Amino acid sequence: MPTVCILHCTVVCGNQVSDGWFGQNGYKSGLTKSDPQQTPVLILGQVKHLTQLKFQSLKCKLEPRVTEDIFKVAVSSLHPSPTDSCSLYLNLVTVSALPLKCSRHNTPSRAHAITRLIQVSSLGIDECIVIVCERSDLYASACAVARAYPLYSKKSSGSGEGEVITIYVQFIIIPNNFGKENSAAEGGELTAQEIAALDEAAKGIRMAARIVDTPCNEMTVDHFLEEIKAVGRSLNITPTIIRGAELAERGFGGIYGVGKAATVPPALAVLSHTPDSAQLTVAWVGKGIVYDTGGLSLKGKTAMPGMKRDCGGAAGILGAFYAAVKANFVHNLHAVFCLAENAVGPNATRPDDIHTLYSGRTVEINNTDAEGRLVLADGVAYAHRDLKADVILDMATLTGAQGIATGKYHAAVLTNSVEWEESTIQAGLKSGDLVFPIPFCPELHFSEFSSAIADMKNSVTDRAMLNRVVLGYLLQLIWDSIFQEIGFM
Repeated sequence: MPTVCILHCTVVCGNQVSDGWFGQNGYKSGLTKSDPQQTPVLILGQVKHLTQLKFQSLKCKLEPRVTEDIFKVAVSSLHPSPTDSCSLYLNLVTVSALPLKCSRHNTPSRAHAITRLIQVSSLGIDECIVIVCERSDLYASACAVARAYPLYSKKSSGSGEGEVITIYVQFIIIPNNFGKENSAAEGGELTAQEIAALDEAAKGIRMAARIVDTPCNEMTVDHFLEEIKAVGRSLNITPTIIRGAELAERGFGGIYGVGKAATVPPALAVLSHTPDSAQLTVAWVGKGIVYDTGGLSLKGKTAMPGMKRDCGGAAGILGAFYAAVKANFVHNLHAVFCLAENAVGPNATRPDDIHTLYSGRTVEINNTDAEGRLVLADGVAYAHRDLKADVILDMATLTGAQGIATGKYHAAVLTNSVEWEESTIQAGLKSGDLVFPIPFCPELHFSEFSSAIADMKNSVTDRAMLNRVVLGYLLQLIWDSIFQEIGFM
C-alpha cells in the first residue's frame, strides 16, 4: 500500500490568504499554483458556503482547465440528498455538496459526510482537497480528512509499496452571518500554532486508527507497548510499565486475571505530562484488549471477527495524549493503558473464579467476556489512588449495548458531573466525534451485581440493563467515595 502523507494546509480567509506546512517549521503567505491535470482537486462544502465562494479564491488551483462560468454552473446544479457531486473537468476536478440537514445532535461540520465523500472521490494519487467552511467547523473538518486516509493495509495487488502520495489540504473560511464576522475569532489568519495543532490532531487520529486496524498477530501487548514508548520518545516522556507477574504481585487482579492466559503477558502502562504551571490533574484511562475471544465464555463465530478493535479506547487515548501534549496542555495529564489479550488457555480465568482488584474489592466472575470493566477498574483505581487525579475519564469499547442505546455515530457518556457531561457533548460537536449522555443513577442498579461469596459479580443476568449499570459497577469496584471525590466519565 502506498504511504499517504497529509502534508500541506492552506487557509483562505476572505481576501486574505495564509499558508502553512504540516510537519514543518515556518508559516508563509501565498497559494501555490497547480494544474488539475497533474494535481486533481476535490472541493467540498455546504451549498450555502459554495455559493458565497469567489472563483478568485480558487482559480490558481483550477485554471486553465476550469473557467469561472463552468464553476458557477456546477455549484448551481448541486442538489444534495444527502450529498451531491459534479465533475468540472473529467474526474480531475470535482465539487461536492455536504448534507443540507443537520439536527441538534449532529456536528455542524457534517464531518461524517466529509470523510465518506473523500473516500469515494479520492483517486489514489497526489491531489488537493479544498474544504469550504466556517472557522468554527475547521477543526472537525480537518479531523474528517485524517479519518479518510487509514495507514494500515496488507493488500498485495497494486500495493504501490514505497510510493508516497501527498494530499494537499486547503480550507477556505467563509465568515458566518453572510459575510459579517461575529468576532475576531471567526475571521483572520490561522496562527502557526493553530496549523500545528491541526497537524498533530491528524497524526493522533491516524495513529489510533492504525493501531485499531492492525490485527493481533501484529499488535500484541508487546507491540502496543512499543507504540506507547514511541509516543513517549517523541514527547520526551518515559512510560511507567507494570506487567506480567508483577501485576499480580502489586494487586492488579483485574488486568492480570484477564490477560494471564495469553502468550504475551498483560501490562499497565502510564504516560505522564506534568508541566510546572499545572493546577489540575487529569487521568485518561483506556481499555486496551488487543484481542477479545471472550475467554472461556467464548464468543461465537460471527461475534468474534473484528475483536482486534477492542483496544480502541487505549488507542484513542494514545492519539489524544500525543495531540494534547503537543498542543502544550497546561495541566497534569496522565494516560493510563490497561493492556491484555483475553485469550483461551490452560491459565484462563474460569467462570466462578474470584479476583481481587487493585481497589481491594473482590469480584466473582460469572462471564469472562465481561472483561473490559475488570481491566478498567484497576486502571481507574490506580489513577485515583496513585496519580491523585482530580478528573478521571475512561474510554472503552465496553459493551455492544452502547450501540443499541446511542447508535453507531454517537459514543455514550456516563458521568456524575453535569458540567463534564455538557463539555463532552460540546467537544463531540466541535470535533466530529459525537457523544450522547445516558442516565447516571448507579445506586439503583448495584443489586444487579450482588454475589453471595464476593463483593460483587462482574456481569448482570438482565442484559437489557447492561448499559445503565456498567458505570455504576466500575464505581462500586473502587470506592463509594468516588462519587464525591472525582468527576468520573
